[in-house]
Amino acid sequence: MHVRSVLSAVLAGLLAACVIWLVGAMREASRSSSIAVAANAELASGGIGALTPHAPEGYVGSVACAGCHATEGKAWLASQHSGAMSLPTEATVKGRFDGAQVGNGPASARFFRDGTSYRVEIAGSDGKPSVYSIAYTFGLYPLQQYLVAMPDGRVQALPFAYDTRPTSEGGQRWFHLYGNDAPMPGDPLFWTGPQQNWNHMCAECHSTALRKTYDAAQDRFDTHFSEISVGCESCHGAGASHVAWASGARDPATPHAGFASAAALRPPADWTPAPNSGSPAQGVARPAGDGVETCARCHARRGAFSENWQPGQALTQTHMPVLLDEGLFTADGQNQDEVFNDHAFKQSLMYRRGVSCTDCHDPHTAALKAPGAAVCGQCHLPERFASQSHTGHAPGPGAPDCIGCHMPRGTYMVVDARHDHSFRIPRPDLSVRLGTPNACSDCHADKSAGWAAAAVERWHGPERKGFQTWGPALHDARMGAAEARAALVRLAQDGDAPGLVRATAVSELAQFPARASDEAMRHALADPDPMVRVAALRAQAGLPRDERWRRAAPLLADPSTAVRLEAAELLADMPIEQLAEPERGRFLSALAEYEAAQRLNADRPDARANLGIFLLRRGDATGAEAEFRAGLRLDPTFAPLRVNLADLYRSEGREGQSEAVLREGLAIRPDASLHHALGLALVRQRRYDEALGELAKARALAPAQARYAYVEVIALQSLGRRSEAMELAEQGLERNPNDPALIGLVLNEALAAGNITRARQLVSRLSALQPDNAEVSRLAARLGRR
Repeated sequence: MHVRSVLSAVLAGLLAACVIWLVGAMREASRSSSIAVAANAELASGGIGALTPHAPEGYVGSVACAGCHATEGKAWLASQHSGAMSLPTEATVKGRFDGAQVGNGPASARFFRDGTSYRVEIAGSDGKPSVYSIAYTFGLYPLQQYLVAMPDGRVQALPFAYDTRPTSEGGQRWFHLYGNDAPMPGDPLFWTGPQQNWNHMCAECHSTALRKTYDAAQDRFDTHFSEISVGCESCHGAGASHVAWASGARDPATPHAGFASAAALRPPADWTPAPNSGSPAQGVARPAGDGVETCARCHARRGAFSENWQPGQALTQTHMPVLLDEGLFTADGQNQDEVFNDHAFKQSLMYRRGVSCTDCHDPHTAALKAPGAAVCGQCHLPERFASQSHTGHAPGPGAPDCIGCHMPRGTYMVVDARHDHSFRIPRPDLSVRLGTPNACSDCHADKSAGWAAAAVERWHGPERKGFQTWGPALHDARMGAAEARAALVRLAQDGDAPGLVRATAVSELAQFPARASDEAMRHALADPDPMVRVAALRAQAGLPRDERWRRAAPLLADPSTAVRLEAAELLADMPIEQLAEPERGRFLSALAEYEAAQRLNADRPDARANLGIFLLRRGDATGAEAEFRAGLRLDPTFAPLRVNLADLYRSEGREGQSEAVLREGLAIRPDASLHHALGLALVRQRRYDEALGELAKARALAPAQARYAYVEVIALQSLGRRSEAMELAEQGLERNPNDPALIGLVLNEALAAGNITRARQLVSRLSALQPDNAEVSRLAARLGRR
């Protein structure tokens, strides 16, 4: 969603006083697309620093829309979308630029005015204080950030934001977004670093028709947008043909009224609540590419691989959503990190029943269609669900409502409280088992989850209801527990489970090798949800090349771009000369598509790493080295790039350069993967004492990483330091009780020592983890006879 002309009026400070004039100007401008574009240019000109608004072909700006859609235009003007990004003016700047000094030492800043300009004095990338001009405001409520334009086209977000909430809520103050843990110069999270770069991290969702335009050779940006903020064409697509249609005969036979595409319309839905349940009795089919996918483009945790988004597409045509990964989501799928709302909503029963974002939110203001919990009353009988028999609390002031119990809030960016959109039933009983949050404990923080679980059981009986039932399976999978396999297989094949959940189950299955796991992962290659197919492709990575080709080659022509990219990455090592048409053509097309996706993000070290590995698998070691080196110039702290480059040098016998790359990274900051890779490099050079020191550092920095402990044990054993090795193996196994490699080490020691009881325990555990391992089965049978 993005905006420009009306928005530019906002930027010029006309919003509050001139809404009537502006809508009139919009009507006038809508007479032709050329007039609209000219108006946009006039409104958006000036004070934009290194960036110049530029409309790609076919874009006309929101001015042209409001001529015919005045009501919607006025509603949009009052929304946060219209002010998502602005030029700094008296009307748009919410923070106090009155000489305010905030923070301490290197993590401090002074905000002040210089005539009509807004400025900040803050430490730059060299650690020395400098004065910068504010190029843009960013956001409106409950906080506003500020952006600085750099000479190389980069636009960076400052680490201090202004709390725009009322003083009664603790607002009207400056604060640091990282609190007392402020990043310092050289850290990717420092305000001049890659993780605070607007061009890549923020711009797509705060401006309209963004073109990042990164010049990899010069390491410069020339980023443009049609509108500085989130306008009509952000959601509806380029509007020139629609304006032409509206200015002409308005032929009803013209598809989408002149737009190139439109979000798919849902069939009519009946949300009348059934008297017996208090909720709608039936749902409605959800068409592909519906309005939820339009919102998901910016309200999901995802990465962009194309700038060619259009309404009516699935998100996976242009973006790769994350799965319900540890660190981002709790085991039962609740938001844990900054993941926005799309993933939560797509886990909900409401989403499955066909509910859309605009059933609850006005599409142009984004405001609720009814205040607070009254919005739930559109579909659910309030008298049934507000009763004490349902909530367990007496009605009245302070009693919990639908939102408090089913949409608990999490706070992000220090002051931004957001409601969980998975609409889950509170499960304090799962909190007891899984350690996950629950709404009951949010309010009753002085009581245990067990206390809350007992209360719920008293009110509703011993059987728990709820749509989100996958928490135990994903929790056990994260623990590496053998019993997770069967649950994951069922979940992966459960057509009633959300696609993201099935995809996550498939992803987790890869760590549980067995025929049943393999069958489920192969079956998932044909799943109707593209993210399940993506996860299934990733799960094939350990197979021999020819088997990977047999399974994945058909997906090189998949209708989903995300799936084709994943198939190209999986099969990148396949020799072209072994293929005949039409497979060769499909393969080359997918390879080109993958490379283009990475080059779009060539400003990012992770994309450079991806492209380097891709080129290496294609046999281009020179190109791979260039990509790894370029990525390290972008971010010298990005450890995976150093490990990849060091491994490339190792494969070419360049051990000295391999060691140098790793040591260079460790001189910048400690990192477990770098210590581990350096330890292996030193082992190859037979510098064993130094190697052991590096391997020990890796284990100490990442004690939960079982492989680090395993490799160190093997190194100690090879040097004859058996007692140290086994002590470390036992420690590693205690921390990682389901790691097959560590179990194997301790099992071998138990067998060598004649400790049959211990060996039986360990082989039983290993058999559960690897049920189709013939060698383990034979050993278990032999031990069973002794």
